[in-house]
Parts: sequence; structure tokens; C-alpha cells
Amino acid sequence: MAHGVSVLALLVVFATSTLAQAQQQELPVSEVAPGIFVHQGLTALMTGENEGATANIGFIIGESAVAVVDTGGSVREGQRLLAAIRARTDKPIRYVIYTHGHPDHVFGGAAFAGDGTEFVGHRNLPRALAARGPFYLDAFRRIMGEKSLDGVRMIPPTLLVDGTIKLDLGSRILTLRSWPAAHSDNDLTVFDEQTKTLFAGDLVFLGHIPVLDGSIRGWLGMIDELATLPAQRVIPGHGPVSEWPGALADQRRYLETLAADVRRLVARGAPITVAADTAAASERPRWQLFDDYNARNATTAFSEIEWE
Repeated sequence: MAHGVSVLALLVVFATSTLAQAQQQELPVSEVAPGIFVHQGLTALMTGENEGATANIGFIIGESAVAVVDTGGSVREGQRLLAAIRARTDKPIRYVIYTHGHPDHVFGGAAFAGDGTEFVGHRNLPRALAARGPFYLDAFRRIMGEKSLDGVRMIPPTLLVDGTIKLDLGSRILTLRSWPAAHSDNDLTVFDEQTKTLFAGDLVFLGHIPVLDGSIRGWLGMIDELATLPAQRVIPGHGPVSEWPGALADQRRYLETLAADVRRLVARGAPITVAADTAAASERPRWQLFDDYNARNATTAFSEIEWE
């Protein structure tokens, strides 16, 4: 009898452990508006320990289908996002939308490949992934480790956005818009008309210093137009969900300061190394990861502005 009780106890422990593991696999998400779910990424560099989970990613549930917006920094994160979706709905995932092609937003794509899911992105994204994909995979395999990159592959979009398109999830219309070179040369926004929620990707940063991989003139030039989108809230690429368009204020100040400092240095004939060391230094206390990205931002801005 005692033996039977001990076996039963072990089975209960095993079942409880298995259930706990299944629950742990689900990526934590918050419902920021009806049918809009977001996982807020860490404000950190991508590492093996954090599974590359540094970007905001999420999904939108319509009456007949689901759209995923960015897939995370590893296949493991993508799988956990998929588990979060399946914990809330069994509707088909019709679209995976990439806001741009940086690893923390696209490395989880393989978790959603197949079953008729269509990948969507900026018209420039296939070229960007083809050109940079091998470099990203090699670099982050060294940074994050082989295990973290297991299964990661670049899945180019087959539905391309050049201008504006609308996607219907069933009584839920998403407006996708491609933008000129700004944060990158393949930035895309997703606007949910029903809840007035904007997935801005890395066109908007909060707390995390903006990262410049495209055109500082382009980014500054489109902020006013971006601000006219009729959203009530924004899901930035990095940072907390915030009111719109007030969320643009800190980023605008940083980019304007960076551009002004770099222009003064270019006019003085200062070398690019001085720009990397000093441009936008006044912004350091206001941003996380400043020392990880600002020098690179200044170098990118300098290379563009010196040819104005």
C-alpha cells in the first residue's frame, strides 16, 4: 500500500512539474487594448541568458484570424510567443508582420513558418535580410551561443508593403505603412483601426536609446508625419506602451541634439572619432544603453551629414 501511495505521489509531482514547465514556456504578455497583446522586451543587449528577448513583440486577434507583429530574438522566444497565442485563441495565424529586419525582431520567425502563414514586410526587407542575414547569424552565434541560435533562419516576407496596405483579420482592419529610410531602410508601422493602437517598431524608442541604422535626416524629417497617425497609444520597438503622440518627445530631442552636435563638429572640421566621443553627450543621463549605442549613432550621423 505504501508503495502504491509513493508511486501516486510521484505521478502527482511529475504532472505538476510538467504543467509548470508548460506554463513557463508561455511568453508573458499584457492585453494593452481589446485583442492587442504585447510582450515588453528587456532593455538590454541580446545575450544567451535572455534568449535575445529585448524587443517588444505581440499579436492582434480578429474575429477570424491572428496577426503576429515581430517574432523576437530567438526561435525559443518565438515558440513562447506562439504558446501565448494558443493559450488565448485557436484561430489561424494568418500573418507574421515584421516592422524591420533587425535580429531582435526577426530571429523568432521560424516558430511561425508553415500552415499557410504569410510573412509581411517593407519592400526593402528581402534585400536587407539577404545582405545582412549571414552576418547577423554569424555575429549573434558568437554573442549568444550556438544553442540560442538553434533553428534561427531568415524568412523573407512574401507580401511586400510599398506605401500603404490593409489587412483584414475579420472585423478588424490593420493598416500597414512603409516609411523612407529612418531608423533603418525597411521600417514598417502597423495601425489597428479598431483600438487606435500603433505598433511603431523601432521608429519609436522609450527609455532605450534610439538606434540609428538608416538616416538621421530621414528620421527627423518623418517624425512630424508619424505624429499625425490617429493613434491613442503606441507600442514602441523598445520601452513601455505609451500615449500618442507624446511618446515621440524624448526621441525627437535626442535625434535633434545628435544632429546639431554632429553638424557643429563637421563645420569645425573635427574628425569622426571626436563625434563618436562627444556628440549628444548631454543626453547620457536620459537613456539606458547610451554607451552601447551612442558612439555608433554619432558615427552613422557624421557619415551622412558630412556629405550634405
